[in-house]
Amino acid sequence: MQETTSINMPLSPRKKKLIKELESFPESRINALLDYMEFLRLKKPGKNKDDLSFCIQASESSFGKDWLKPEEDKEWKDL
Repeated sequence: MQETTSINMPLSPRKKKLIKELESFPESRINALLDYMEFLRLKKPGKNKDDLSFCIQASESSFGKDWLKPEEDKEWKDL
C-alpha cells in the first residue's frame, strides 16, 4: 500500500525522506524545528525584499522568550 497524505495524495520521495528523518529527530529539538518550518512557510520568495527585517520579525516570538528574562536585563544593562 502506498503512503498518502491526510487528503489521500501519494507522498513524494522527498516527503517520505522528511518523515523518516522526523521519526529519528530528537524530541528536545522539535520546537526549534517547528519554528524553522513556520519561518519557511511564512517566507514567500520574491515577496520579502528585506530578508534581514523579515528574519527579525519571524524570530521575534522565539527569541522573546529569552529576551524578556530578568537575567538578560542584568547582562545587558551596561551596554
